[in-house]
Amino acid sequence: MTVKEIIKKEIDRLPENLLSEVFDFIQFLESKREKNILVKASQDLSAPSFQKIWDNEEDAIYDNL
Repeated sequence: MTVKEIIKKEIDRLPENLLSEVFDFIQFLESKREKNILVKASQDLSAPSFQKIWDNEEDAIYDNL
């Protein structure tokens, strides 16, 4: 049995009044995942711009810190 199947069975056993809490938690997890995807995409997009700042002879002394 997969984790997904186990979770579905557990949800089926929950009383109706707790299902909204489960739904809220699922939405929280999805939001957190989307935020992480956006942060990673932003980092990837900004890396080439920062590369010019990070890689220069003037600041080379800091590369060994």
